[in-house]
Amino acid sequence: MDHNVYSEVTPEIERLSKMCMDSSVIDSELYTQYDVKRGLRDQNGKGVLAGLTNISDVRATKTVGDNVLPDYGALFYRGYNVKDLCAGFSKGRGYGFEETTYLLLFGRLPDEKELKDFSALLGYYRSLPTSFVRDIIMKAPSKDMMNTLARSVLTLYSYDDFADDVSLPNVLRQCLQLISLFPLLSIYGYHSYKHYHDGESLIIHQSDPTLTTAENILHILRPNSKYSELEARILDICLVIHAEHGGGNNSSFTTHVVSSTLTDTYSVMAAAIGSLKGPRHGGANIKVVQMFEDIQDNVRDWTDRDEVEVYLKKILHGEAFDNAGLIYGVGHAIYSKSDPRAEILRSFVKELAIEKGLENEYELYSIVEDVAPKIIADERKMFKGVSINVDFYSGLVYHMLNLPIELYTPIFAMARISGWSAHRLEELCNSGKIIRPAYKTLCEDKEYIAIENR
Repeated sequence: MDHNVYSEVTPEIERLSKMCMDSSVIDSELYTQYDVKRGLRDQNGKGVLAGLTNISDVRATKTVGDNVLPDYGALFYRGYNVKDLCAGFSKGRGYGFEETTYLLLFGRLPDEKELKDFSALLGYYRSLPTSFVRDIIMKAPSKDMMNTLARSVLTLYSYDDFADDVSLPNVLRQCLQLISLFPLLSIYGYHSYKHYHDGESLIIHQSDPTLTTAENILHILRPNSKYSELEARILDICLVIHAEHGGGNNSSFTTHVVSSTLTDTYSVMAAAIGSLKGPRHGGANIKVVQMFEDIQDNVRDWTDRDEVEVYLKKILHGEAFDNAGLIYGVGHAIYSKSDPRAEILRSFVKELAIEKGLENEYELYSIVEDVAPKIIADERKMFKGVSINVDFYSGLVYHMLNLPIELYTPIFAMARISGWSAHRLEELCNSGKIIRPAYKTLCEDKEYIAIENR
């Protein structure tokens, strides 16, 4: 079948899609009538309690007497405040993603020898099967690197003699291999696509087992493999703060749901990748960067707060940018007063902006950070506070690191695979029942009538 014909939405498909719409739309008032927590969240954004976890804790409230009040956000990995972890990494050896991964998987921080051995194990696994790049990644490269990553992960199933074994040692082995391989699968997929579709030189650097994950990402991505220590350390911080965010975030919950069926690790991780790809989840930082490019094109003076505010109101009213009525990077399902991950990134962004000569861009982000939450709070009915989220600054960091926008979400996946692995292992250790929430049916019973009598 010709590709254009294969991709075409015909008038018949349009007609059938209207029928689908007519039969699928549910009156939003019915969710309130039947007390259905839409999105598994209440009106204040609080998630419905669906499980227990030892892995992480996302905090955005405090209890005063009998009242639960909004508070400054905090994120804990296995009981450790992520701010403290990042501060410790910055003062110590400089890189923390491997140590964070160890903590998430095994519940405690490693000593020096344990960390060295664990990092060596990840380095050992950071190589693909013979001819995998040629036979899999370079064949029909996709323009979307998350699709490429998911396809590669599913194909690795065929190379695993024990792919369906869900015993803990085997699943741990699979998870460690995928943690190590995500950067290679993503970046090789990117280079293959740019080569075949844009005519760029095909560059395939081998990973270096002596380098950290962050260093390897920059090493295999850049044609000359060069990077500064500051670049690698800030990318490492990005990996640390994106590694985990509670069992209720969409992709981690997907990991629990699919793991509860006792399917294989590759299917679970491909499902999580599909969840993370969405612009409401991992793809949000791309929209932030695109929005700021639009602001820069349409605001004459980036330092004029009034002019920036006027344009942000146009975006909020659906009159500018993508006409969606959203100021991207502002607001979060849980955090209200602050997103601790954004606060961590902010502390590094200015230093990187100075190194890159992008102080004007940093100043614009600072103005939007101050102005946008106030605009949203004034013009939208909010049941909780609103602040910038991690996507607000992560997109700027990736931009300043000169990373291609196609890899923004895959970098999120390179980090979150550590959290997904911890949640998969936790689900298997405590597996009791397949996860199956209830849905209330609104459709009335009907009598079947043979087609010739309709």
